[in-house]
Amino acid sequence: MAKIFNVNGACRPDEHYMVDLTSRLKAIKKMVDAGDYFTINRGRQYGKTTTLQALTSYLKKDYIVVSLDFQKLGADKFVNENQFSIAFAKRFLRKIRLDNELDEEILLPLKTGLREERDDIELLELFDYLSDICAEADKPIVMMIDEVDASMNNQVFLSFLAQLRADYLDRRQTPTFQSVILAGVHDIRNIRRKIRPDEAHQPNSPWNIAAKFQVGMNFSAEDISGMLNEYESDYHTGMDIPAISDRIFDFTYGYPYLVSDLCKIIDEEISGSAEFPLKSNAWTSEGLSEALKRIIKEDNPLYESLLGKLATWPELKPLLKELLFNGSPIPYVATAFYIKDAAMFGFIRNENETAVISNRIFETVLYNNFISEEFIGNKLYEAGAQERNQFIVGGHLDVRRILEKFIETFSELYGNEDDKFLEKVGRKYFLLFLKPIINGVGNYSIEPQTRNSERMDVVIYYKGEQNILELKLWRGNSYNERGEKQLSGYLDYFHMKKGYMLSFSFNKKKTRGVKEIVFGDKILIEGVV
Repeated sequence: MAKIFNVNGACRPDEHYMVDLTSRLKAIKKMVDAGDYFTINRGRQYGKTTTLQALTSYLKKDYIVVSLDFQKLGADKFVNENQFSIAFAKRFLRKIRLDNELDEEILLPLKTGLREERDDIELLELFDYLSDICAEADKPIVMMIDEVDASMNNQVFLSFLAQLRADYLDRRQTPTFQSVILAGVHDIRNIRRKIRPDEAHQPNSPWNIAAKFQVGMNFSAEDISGMLNEYESDYHTGMDIPAISDRIFDFTYGYPYLVSDLCKIIDEEISGSAEFPLKSNAWTSEGLSEALKRIIKEDNPLYESLLGKLATWPELKPLLKELLFNGSPIPYVATAFYIKDAAMFGFIRNENETAVISNRIFETVLYNNFISEEFIGNKLYEAGAQERNQFIVGGHLDVRRILEKFIETFSELYGNEDDKFLEKVGRKYFLLFLKPIINGVGNYSIEPQTRNSERMDVVIYYKGEQNILELKLWRGNSYNERGEKQLSGYLDYFHMKKGYMLSFSFNKKKTRGVKEIVFGDKILIEGVV
């Protein structure tokens, strides 16, 4: 059976093209060898389950590995200690037998307890049974629990963690697990629990014994190249693997699901289409651009999970909007609850002690989501939609005409607003105007190198063509001249001769409109609103 790129469930090396996890597994094994208890908490579809499955095989030579999944245990089993203990014991027995070769005698006390069909096994008794098994086993036991946060919002889960902690602290006298690995989205060390309806959410976790998990789970460009090398050996497309890998990393920052999904779209959707009939046509810069356009428009479980957090964690929205639309530098303070939450769910990452959106795909999805909240009744959006045809000339996007029409419409609608209003909404409203013009055919992205409070470069993709547009706040003529120089350098990076600038000026004597200037060997189309 031919391998495929997988985005549904765990990846298996005999069925799927996947990144070589060996270096990560070695690093995790060092923590296991050291007897660490720790949590792997990452956003949804970050490769946690794939990593745990690979780790199970990797550790088997030296350890007995018991790999559990709390989703399979069932939320109803967390009603009280007795139900949980019985359900956990049954699942533990099944998995330790299934995944390991071992002497059944060591399981006899726990099996006997279950055979008596008791309904009153308490956590302390359960852990006594587990301690007996750890004492009699011929190899140390490692317990891994996936989806550990599936039922963490109750007292039974907290009691379970407390008992793990107690045995860990008493491990010199009480035989216990060599290592415990908990995997989930939430950082178990910082649980927000609500046990009774009238009880406010409070951080409260007995998992303060956990070692820091610092093993990188993002894919590097080299990781992606390794996966594509395997694909190329099967199909001989002639793709430029380093260039394709670098660009995939540039847009995904190595988020595992996004990497695999882009590759899957190219392999299964782009290849064989009218525009890209062969795999050799699809695995090109143009094919990747089409895949990027499609992945941003997808309605997939990852986006649903990500955007769903905005409704249940309302403090995230102001932070993300500030980063996206205003470009404000926000320090990455790991102890700040809004930073912790945004990082935990995968919205942001730490770059030089500053919070940034995790990757360019998430960034565009968030832009589109926030902008969509203002579609209905917004005059700028309606103007862009109604005038759409005039901006497409001979199948090409007329960016100069877009600037002219935006300046005309924006000035008519908001020309009398104060400076603070312009600074806050100007760039957001341009994207709101642009969105219906390119919708369905084109796409845009914000360049991370230039995203700040004073300027950001937008790359507009339309039918295989790129247009570079700098959006900035007017800070005087000298600042504007520096902007022209910066844009010229950026055009050099993209090997282009024409670029665009749109300045939001707070000077009451400003001259609105669009002009064309020659800057060296470049043509810059500048608009002022």
